[in-house]
Amino acid sequence: MIAVIDYDAGNLKSVEKALHHLGQECLITRDARELLAADKVILPGVGAFGVAMDHLRKYELDRIIEELVHRAIPLLGICLGQHLLFEGSQENFGVEGLGLLKGEILKIPDSLGLKIPHIGWNSLELSGDSRLFTGIGNHPYVYFVHSYYLKAKEESIVTATAEYGVTIHASIEKGNLFACQFHPEKSSETGLHILKNFAALGGGA
Repeated sequence: MIAVIDYDAGNLKSVEKALHHLGQECLITRDARELLAADKVILPGVGAFGVAMDHLRKYELDRIIEELVHRAIPLLGICLGQHLLFEGSQENFGVEGLGLLKGEILKIPDSLGLKIPHIGWNSLELSGDSRLFTGIGNHPYVYFVHSYYLKAKEESIVTATAEYGVTIHASIEKGNLFACQFHPEKSSETGLHILKNFAALGGGA
């Protein structure tokens, strides 16, 4: 069973719909027992970094996420969910993220003459062995909606990049932590393949 973390962020239902399309059992929840009993957990989200962290702390989901990581239960952050795994964001200076991974969340520069937010399809440059991208050829197209992007401190954890005036660390993997800037649930067959790969992962203590 895959649990989708409910912290009053958007995009939960579209993730649930994609998982159901794949025949996966899933539920949207913030209940600690249900989350810790899940085989896999997804942290999706759209919205502001600071508000999202407030909600995670309000529902004590920050501590539950730390426990999920401690138990090596596979966790996938999507879009804002990717940002929250890191230490902080330029979107809300002074607000601490979950700090599970090291890196910067930076604003796409206005000076590049590009539309911000970055909305639409972009190709990925895949690198290294990635469990999420197993069976997917290089340069797949996926769907983005964001104004901020990840620059990971450990480049070894970066499994996909995209170019939009800057190099976006579009997907990362470290142990049983996974994250992507793009929306697999909105990325057609490629995105469904990525979610299928995540669902097929082993893990847990």
